[in-house]
Amino acid sequence: MCVQNGSVAGPLDGIVVLDVATLFAGPLAATVLGDYGAEVIKVEHPRHGDPSRKHGHTKDGVGLWWKMLSRNKKAVTCDLGTAEGAALILRLAAGADVLIENFRPGTLERWGLSPERLHDANPRLVIARVTGFGQAGPYAHRPGFGTLAEAMSGFAAVTGEPDGPPTLPPFGLADGVSALTCANAVTMALYERERSGRGQVIDLAIIEPLLTLLGPQPLWWDQLGVLQERTGNRSVNNAPRNTYRTRDGRWVAVSTSSQNIAERVMRLVGHPEVIEEPWFAGGADRARHADLLDAHVGGWIAERDLDEVVAAFERAQAAVAPIYDIRDVFDDPQYRALDTITTVDDAELGPLRMQNVLFRLSRTPGSIRWAGPPMGAHNDEVYGSRLGLDADEIARLREKGVI
Repeated sequence: MCVQNGSVAGPLDGIVVLDVATLFAGPLAATVLGDYGAEVIKVEHPRHGDPSRKHGHTKDGVGLWWKMLSRNKKAVTCDLGTAEGAALILRLAAGADVLIENFRPGTLERWGLSPERLHDANPRLVIARVTGFGQAGPYAHRPGFGTLAEAMSGFAAVTGEPDGPPTLPPFGLADGVSALTCANAVTMALYERERSGRGQVIDLAIIEPLLTLLGPQPLWWDQLGVLQERTGNRSVNNAPRNTYRTRDGRWVAVSTSSQNIAERVMRLVGHPEVIEEPWFAGGADRARHADLLDAHVGGWIAERDLDEVVAAFERAQAAVAPIYDIRDVFDDPQYRALDTITTVDDAELGPLRMQNVLFRLSRTPGSIRWAGPPMGAHNDEVYGSRLGLDADEIARLREKGVI
């Protein structure tokens, strides 16, 4: 649901979040919290701004990624590295519920904003520390980015063609997974706070969440000494599972994660005889016969256009999906029905179409109230209404470069 400047309450209404993080896991976690009603105060350096403003494409000098990443956030500027800037953040933290940061370990401490000092100011504060490698260990002080997590987690090692190099994703996968993990951790800590009355520190290392998505691989290695190899679009757990090209040059993906779907697919493509083979009864055994199954499925699909393939699979209650680029996502009737790509009116750029909130709640739905604002757009509001600074004091801080 996109309700701009509306009154629809979100489940996190009343929660105040300080987002002092950059690039990209921490800020995206704050975006999720803001989408569901939290008041998010985005803190940027007064001279440099947030780096995401300059990432990717721009329009009329305005960063488009920023518009999505900082939606529903109030933009303020503050140089945390100055004594007066740190004092402002400490005062904001005293009235906040959550602080999200992703500086290298020791940075907040150097600025006089250690968790201990923050908790002295506000014992109920939940502090999420998002770093590449965590707060401790031999790599803790290394610069850490999602790309390094995609490499070190084992993800890249199993991604790509068998005879090709390890493959990195063309987008921030590790950052995105870590952001959703962080938002989940924050809500857990807030829930626990209702019992204890106390906040706590979340130590989230970006190298870790992707490991959970790798499924049983750690167990396979621990118990059997088995390493998963690169298999391209195939799966070691089931077959047929691949991408196949249609007669009209489109691509589809087929999944047979369940046995009954696998049987329906093979009947549909005219090869029911393989269902009677002993090896067809289990996904891993089917995967060892992927060449044969891919030939049957791929050959059948190659003789038909995309619409015919999708319709036939739907009638057979088998699992298929066209492979979309973002243009197709915009046009797809299911996405339209869900309002997955929604329209947001923006004062700088006019109507913007972007991803909607992640899920729909029946009573307290999330909403996009505004897109990422100009730098410092909410300085007067936040520093004035929340901290009680008058116009002269705000002007003095601006003149000194503190905000």
